[in-house]
Amino acid sequence: MSQHDTLFIGGEWASPSSGQRIEVRSASTEEIIGSVPEAQEADVDAAVAAARAAFEDPDGWARWAPTDRAAALERFADALDKRGQEIAKLVSAQNGMPVAISSRFEGVFPSVLLRYYAGVIRQAEPEERRPGLLGGTTIVRRYPIGVVGAIVPWNFPQSLAAFKYAPALAAGCTLVIKPSPETVLDSVPLAEAASEAGIPAGVINWVPGGREIGAYLVSHPGIDKVSFTGSTAAGRSIGEVCGRLLRPVTLELGGKSAAIVLDDAQLDLAAIGEKLFTATLLNNGQTCFLGTRVLAPRSRYDEVVEVFAALAGSLAVGDALDETTQVGPLASDRQRDRVEGYIAKGKAEGARVVVGGGRPDRDKGWFVQPTIFADVDNNHTIAQEEIFGPVLSLIPYADDDDAVRIANDSDYGLGGSVWTGDDERGLAVARRVQTGSIGLNNFMLDPTAPFGGVKASGLGRELGPEAIGHYQQTQSIFT
Repeated sequence: MSQHDTLFIGGEWASPSSGQRIEVRSASTEEIIGSVPEAQEADVDAAVAAARAAFEDPDGWARWAPTDRAAALERFADALDKRGQEIAKLVSAQNGMPVAISSRFEGVFPSVLLRYYAGVIRQAEPEERRPGLLGGTTIVRRYPIGVVGAIVPWNFPQSLAAFKYAPALAAGCTLVIKPSPETVLDSVPLAEAASEAGIPAGVINWVPGGREIGAYLVSHPGIDKVSFTGSTAAGRSIGEVCGRLLRPVTLELGGKSAAIVLDDAQLDLAAIGEKLFTATLLNNGQTCFLGTRVLAPRSRYDEVVEVFAALAGSLAVGDALDETTQVGPLASDRQRDRVEGYIAKGKAEGARVVVGGGRPDRDKGWFVQPTIFADVDNNHTIAQEEIFGPVLSLIPYADDDDAVRIANDSDYGLGGSVWTGDDERGLAVARRVQTGSIGLNNFMLDPTAPFGGVKASGLGRELGPEAIGHYQQTQSIFT
């Protein structure tokens, strides 16, 4: 059992202001596997004060030369690499992500991002001189925005934290990070890595807590910028607070993306099965960008149904820490109840279960079978609302125009994919889909490309060199 009795505030392990604790259960066994102190408002105050002091230090992080910050980020990456497997196993034990997946993402992606942003700031110029149209010259300078409040969800806790702290640190900001109560144990080795790398005291602080602590952090007067990943409902509330406070905010929210299978698509699972899985069912379906609406041409609809039924039926369901597991349990009993509620709605509204629809034969763990619904109308609840589980809805369409219409008939716009044997045709379709990102015969994020959503999927962008700009202010000096 993992147990930690202090909070990471101001560069050291600090005693919490109360004796309340967050207990974490294994998604696979339902047993308690560890606990950490639960932060209270006084702890958030202390963390924000430490981040503010570190930011305003005349010789502090914000004023380090970019090359010095870059070197520190690379040391941080080295320290995380030493702990990669430990972190991956902690994440999998907590949220049910198969360890074969967490080892590729949670144990690797944060250090990749730190090294990427180290390279970006080594090449970037903090000031730019522009000739004025009315004479003279304007100096445009970029400087760090200040103290960032970062709120991280449970589905990819390490990667999504790095989406925030890597560009923020590169920009010269300091942070207070609030992890989700479902995944707090993996924050301990992350804090240890930051300390080992020589990240100055107060530059990164962790305050584990629930929604109330998150809301307190968002509205705290010492926060200059908020970055949130989570549900659209929570994002709307955070956006309202930040709007009233005129506080910059980045919101990476939910999705209900379309995987558009064109009538010339290659559907041999031996060739594309792994890519289809990654684009539609990765991490037990607990991934915001997944193409959970599969749009299939009527001319090949039955074939597409058979392909996805075979894919879902072939997946190994089991303990998240088993290297052979492809689909693990959901993150909590509450999440399983939510997913099962949507499966019931799908059946009630007339969709047909082709594969799955229930629980596997296991005594413990929050498991749901990979589930494929056929004969789904895009107006059905399961086609319009984010389920966040291993559930796909297969929707027929008439032609390319109809497929684009259905894909865009959604409140969301985060991810998506187009599957075709003709790249130019696929690109033409992709360009018409209202979404922040889309893949051609695949879907996988890349650190060099901006990621984020349109419509109810959020505001702003993460990743790519563009992300640093969300953690900077600009000043124009006219000469």
